[in-house]
Amino acid sequence: MKDFKAGNYINQGYYKSFQPSPINKNWQIEEMQILHLLSKADRQVGRLDMYSEYVNIDLFISMHIAKEATQSSKIEGTQTNLEEVFLNMEDIAFEKRDDWEEVQNYIAAMNEAVKMLHTLPFSSKLIKQTHKILLQGVRGAHKLPGEYRTSQNWIGGASITDAVFIPPIHSSVNDLMSDIEKFANDELNSLPDLLKIALIHYQFETIHPFLDGNGRVGRLLITLYLVSKGILKQPILYLSDFFERNRILYYDNLMRARTHHDLTQWCKFFLTGVIETAQNGVKTFDGILQMQKALGDKIRKIGVRSGDAQKVLDYMYLKPIVDAKTIGSITEKTLASVYKLISTMEELEIIKEITGLQRGRLYIFKDFIDLFKT
Repeated sequence: MKDFKAGNYINQGYYKSFQPSPINKNWQIEEMQILHLLSKADRQVGRLDMYSEYVNIDLFISMHIAKEATQSSKIEGTQTNLEEVFLNMEDIAFEKRDDWEEVQNYIAAMNEAVKMLHTLPFSSKLIKQTHKILLQGVRGAHKLPGEYRTSQNWIGGASITDAVFIPPIHSSVNDLMSDIEKFANDELNSLPDLLKIALIHYQFETIHPFLDGNGRVGRLLITLYLVSKGILKQPILYLSDFFERNRILYYDNLMRARTHHDLTQWCKFFLTGVIETAQNGVKTFDGILQMQKALGDKIRKIGVRSGDAQKVLDYMYLKPIVDAKTIGSITEKTLASVYKLISTMEELEIIKEITGLQRGRLYIFKDFIDLFKT
């Protein structure tokens, strides 16, 4: 990106904070590789978005968001796997419940933020409300949920004196976030939207406007921006998995933009992530369509219980772990009939018991979950 000046270090006494330059300006792209990657990324996102036209996408959004929540939280050190997301708290080991709650909050924050886009633009109000949900009742709940910070924070290091990076002083946060908001909503700015959100994510992480939860909110904003601009009809593109698998490069490229005024490398990395993630999303949806057809063929062989089996499957696309009581509620059948249905679906390898217990058994739609792990 031509003539990019990341910002300056400002002496604050015993430390220096980084003051980023505003991003709401006209940008020029002269790097042909960025243009090539941008073209490819646009095509792949378009292919992915097509699926929301002819697949019942609502059935699968919960899985996409669950995967995003676990991967984004994992970058911050939270250890909850995809299966555990769909368990009730009482089924989670006590020592993992804080992690589980953080992931549940992430899911709630994404769902609520997408709803808010119907009435709110991509804005500080949206960002703050999303952050408030994210930190509600979990570790960090005392760190001003829904409010920009009013003190200095830092990244890495045991204290500010040995920090890896010190974001701008708190008194400049509101102005810098206002600059992001103007940039995001400037329809006359000719910079393509995928590069806009690459810049917004970089700038947001550089500002680090909250005392906690900046990484998770910053990654969540990528999807919200794409939905707000109509690039995606539904929230089905998430980059946290790519960032998690390339964690060192993710942090290095963000830092290189600040230290070497090199946005080009960051944009290449970001666009590569968009391309790879969109391609994987297409494969996942293709896998889902093939699975639905194969399972439809299996279920037809069940005979009189095929209708109930289909009801259970439809439910498990939303929540892929169930117990016998839930199946009873779905089918409105007696417990004896429920266990016969469970036995049949186990024999057909549609569901699998995962507790090994005699009571309180749980059944998983493993093949469906596995589609989102690749």
